[in-house]
Amino acid sequence: MIPLIAQTPRLTILAASRALLTAELHKPQYFPLLLGAALPAAWPLPGGPSRAAQEGALAQLTAGGRDAAGWYGWYALRKAEGDVPRTLVGVGGFAGPPDAAGMAELDFFIAEEWRGQGLATELVGGLVQQAAATGRVRRLVAHTPAGHPAAQQVLRRNGFEPAETAAETLCFERAVVPAADAALGPVGA
Repeated sequence: MIPLIAQTPRLTILAASRALLTAELHKPQYFPLLLGAALPAAWPLPGGPSRAAQEGALAQLTAGGRDAAGWYGWYALRKAEGDVPRTLVGVGGFAGPPDAAGMAELDFFIAEEWRGQGLATELVGGLVQQAAATGRVRRLVAHTPAGHPAAQQVLRRNGFEPAETAAETLCFERAVVPAADAALGPVGA
Protein backbone atom coordinates (compact mmCIF):
# COMPACT_ATOMS: atom_id res chain seq x y z
CA MET A 1 0.00 0.00 0.00
CA ILE A 2 1.33 3.44 -0.89
CA PRO A 3 1.03 6.37 1.54
CA LEU A 4 -1.48 8.87 0.14
CA ILE A 5 0.03 12.16 1.31
CA ALA A 6 3.55 13.57 1.41
CA GLN A 7 5.03 16.78 2.75
CA THR A 8 7.97 18.74 1.38
CA PRO A 9 9.11 22.11 2.73
CA ARG A 10 6.58 24.04 0.60
CA LEU A 11 4.21 21.41 -0.76
CA THR A 12 1.57 19.00 0.39
CA ILE A 13 1.43 16.26 -2.22
CA LEU A 14 -1.93 14.52 -2.20
CA ALA A 15 -2.81 11.32 -4.06
CA ALA A 16 -5.72 11.58 -6.47
CA SER A 17 -8.86 9.85 -5.24
CA ARG A 18 -12.04 8.84 -6.99
CA ALA A 19 -13.83 11.76 -5.35
CA LEU A 20 -11.21 14.32 -6.42
CA LEU A 21 -11.00 13.03 -10.00
CA THR A 22 -14.78 12.84 -10.31
CA ALA A 23 -15.12 16.43 -9.12
CA GLU A 24 -12.31 17.63 -11.37
CA LEU A 25 -13.75 15.92 -14.45
CA HIS A 26 -17.50 16.18 -13.95
CA LYS A 27 -18.23 18.83 -11.30
CA PRO A 28 -15.38 21.35 -11.60
CA GLN A 29 -17.19 23.92 -9.43
CA TYR A 30 -16.72 21.55 -6.45
CA PHE A 31 -13.13 20.56 -7.22
CA PRO A 32 -11.34 23.43 -5.39
CA LEU A 33 -13.68 23.03 -2.40
CA LEU A 34 -13.00 19.31 -2.13
CA LEU A 35 -9.27 19.87 -2.67
CA GLY A 36 -9.22 22.70 -0.12
CA ALA A 37 -7.09 24.87 -2.39
CA ALA A 38 -7.27 27.71 -4.87
CA LEU A 39 -6.70 26.75 -8.51
CA PRO A 40 -4.04 28.22 -10.81
CA ALA A 41 -5.17 30.71 -13.46
CA ALA A 42 -5.08 28.06 -16.21
CA TRP A 43 -6.80 24.88 -15.07
CA PRO A 44 -6.71 22.21 -16.37
CA LEU A 45 -3.01 22.71 -17.00
CA PRO A 46 -2.12 23.27 -20.66
CA GLY A 47 0.15 20.37 -21.62
CA GLY A 48 -0.81 18.49 -18.47
CA PRO A 49 -2.65 15.19 -18.26
CA SER A 50 -5.33 14.80 -20.92
CA ARG A 51 -8.96 14.25 -20.07
CA ALA A 52 -8.62 10.72 -21.46
CA ALA A 53 -5.67 10.05 -19.12
CA GLN A 54 -7.68 11.34 -16.16
CA GLU A 55 -10.70 9.21 -17.14
CA GLY A 56 -8.33 6.23 -17.37
CA ALA A 57 -6.95 6.98 -13.91
CA LEU A 58 -10.47 7.23 -12.53
CA ALA A 59 -11.34 3.86 -14.10
CA GLN A 60 -8.17 2.30 -12.61
CA LEU A 61 -8.94 3.70 -9.16
CA THR A 62 -12.51 2.43 -9.41
CA ALA A 63 -11.46 -1.05 -10.50
CA GLY A 64 -8.42 -1.35 -8.23
CA GLY A 65 -9.84 0.14 -5.06
CA ARG A 66 -7.44 0.87 -2.20
CA ASP A 67 -4.60 -1.06 -3.88
CA ALA A 68 -4.68 1.33 -6.86
CA ALA A 69 -4.63 4.49 -4.73
CA GLY A 70 -1.43 6.49 -5.13
CA TRP A 71 -0.43 5.00 -8.47
CA TYR A 72 -2.44 7.24 -10.83
CA GLY A 73 -1.91 10.87 -10.02
CA TRP A 74 -0.97 13.35 -7.33
CA TYR A 75 -1.89 16.98 -6.70
CA ALA A 76 0.89 19.40 -5.67
CA LEU A 77 -0.56 21.93 -3.23
CA ARG A 78 1.56 24.96 -2.30
CA LYS A 79 1.19 25.50 1.43
CA ALA A 80 -0.45 28.76 2.48
CA GLU A 81 2.05 31.51 3.16
CA GLY A 82 1.31 35.12 4.07
CA ASP A 83 -1.47 36.43 1.83
CA VAL A 84 -1.20 33.47 -0.58
CA PRO A 85 -3.74 30.73 0.23
CA ARG A 86 -3.07 27.02 -0.19
CA THR A 87 -2.96 26.68 -3.98
CA LEU A 88 -2.87 23.82 -6.47
CA VAL A 89 0.37 24.46 -8.37
CA GLY A 90 0.80 21.25 -10.33
CA VAL A 91 0.23 17.56 -10.77
CA GLY A 92 2.42 14.54 -11.09
CA GLY A 93 2.45 10.88 -10.39
CA PHE A 94 2.96 7.46 -11.79
CA ALA A 95 1.54 5.77 -14.88
CA GLY A 96 0.44 2.90 -12.67
CA PRO A 97 1.99 0.37 -10.28
CA PRO A 98 5.51 -0.88 -11.02
CA ASP A 99 5.98 -3.78 -13.40
CA ALA A 100 7.35 -7.16 -12.30
CA ALA A 101 10.92 -5.79 -12.39
CA GLY A 102 9.98 -2.87 -10.12
CA MET A 103 9.97 -0.21 -12.86
CA ALA A 104 7.47 2.64 -12.63
CA GLU A 105 7.04 5.69 -14.85
CA LEU A 106 6.84 9.19 -13.37
CA ASP A 107 5.50 12.42 -14.88
CA PHE A 108 4.98 15.97 -13.56
CA PHE A 109 3.54 19.36 -14.58
CA ILE A 110 3.68 22.75 -12.85
CA ALA A 111 1.32 25.64 -13.63
CA GLU A 112 3.04 28.36 -15.62
CA GLU A 113 2.68 31.06 -12.96
CA TRP A 114 4.41 28.81 -10.39
CA ARG A 115 7.39 27.76 -12.51
CA GLY A 116 10.97 28.78 -11.76
CA GLN A 117 10.54 28.49 -7.98
CA GLY A 118 11.85 24.96 -7.41
CA LEU A 119 8.38 23.52 -6.88
CA ALA A 120 8.79 20.92 -9.64
CA THR A 121 11.99 19.74 -7.97
CA GLU A 122 10.12 19.37 -4.66
CA LEU A 123 7.22 17.58 -6.35
CA VAL A 124 9.48 15.05 -8.08
CA GLY A 125 11.48 14.58 -4.88
CA GLY A 126 8.27 13.85 -2.96
CA LEU A 127 7.15 11.35 -5.61
CA VAL A 128 10.52 9.60 -5.47
CA GLN A 129 10.09 9.29 -1.68
CA GLN A 130 6.58 7.90 -2.18
CA ALA A 131 7.90 5.32 -4.65
CA ALA A 132 10.59 4.28 -2.15
CA ALA A 133 8.04 4.08 0.68
CA THR A 134 6.05 1.41 -1.17
CA GLY A 135 8.97 -1.01 -1.12
CA ARG A 136 7.92 -2.11 -4.62
CA VAL A 137 9.69 0.36 -6.89
CA ARG A 138 13.30 -0.38 -7.81
CA ARG A 139 13.65 1.98 -10.77
CA LEU A 140 11.87 5.12 -11.96
CA VAL A 141 11.76 6.33 -15.54
CA ALA A 142 10.62 9.74 -16.78
CA HIS A 143 10.30 11.17 -20.29
CA THR A 144 10.66 14.83 -21.16
CA PRO A 145 10.64 16.76 -24.42
CA ALA A 146 14.13 17.32 -25.82
CA GLY A 147 13.39 21.06 -25.97
CA HIS A 148 12.45 21.37 -22.28
CA PRO A 149 15.73 21.94 -20.37
CA ALA A 150 13.95 23.01 -17.16
CA ALA A 151 12.21 19.62 -16.86
CA GLN A 152 15.50 17.87 -17.57
CA GLN A 153 17.17 19.88 -14.80
CA VAL A 154 14.38 18.93 -12.36
CA LEU A 155 15.02 15.27 -13.08
CA ARG A 156 18.80 15.64 -12.74
CA ARG A 157 18.38 17.42 -9.38
CA ASN A 158 16.44 14.37 -8.21
CA GLY A 159 19.09 11.85 -9.19
CA PHE A 160 17.80 10.90 -12.64
CA GLU A 161 20.36 10.21 -15.36
CA PRO A 162 19.81 10.35 -19.13
CA ALA A 163 19.05 6.85 -20.41
CA GLU A 164 17.99 6.96 -24.04
CA THR A 165 17.05 9.61 -26.52
CA ALA A 166 14.72 9.95 -29.43
CA ALA A 167 14.44 12.90 -31.78
CA GLU A 168 11.77 14.62 -29.67
CA THR A 169 11.89 12.88 -26.28
CA LEU A 170 14.58 12.21 -23.70
CA CYS A 171 14.36 9.36 -21.21
CA PHE A 172 15.76 9.65 -17.70
CA GLU A 173 16.07 6.88 -15.11
CA ARG A 174 17.12 6.47 -11.51
CA ALA A 175 17.41 3.65 -9.03
CA VAL A 176 15.11 3.66 -6.02
CA VAL A 177 16.15 2.20 -2.69
CA PRO A 178 13.03 0.83 -1.00
CA ALA A 179 12.40 2.40 2.40
CA ALA A 180 12.13 0.08 5.37
CA ASP A 181 9.08 1.42 7.18
CA ALA A 182 7.43 -0.76 9.79
CA ALA A 183 4.06 0.90 9.13
CA LEU A 184 4.18 -0.30 5.54
CA GLY A 185 5.29 -3.86 6.30
CA PRO A 186 8.46 -5.60 5.19
CA VAL A 187 10.28 -4.42 2.09
CA GLY A 188 9.26 -6.50 -0.92
CA ALA A 189 5.97 -7.58 0.65
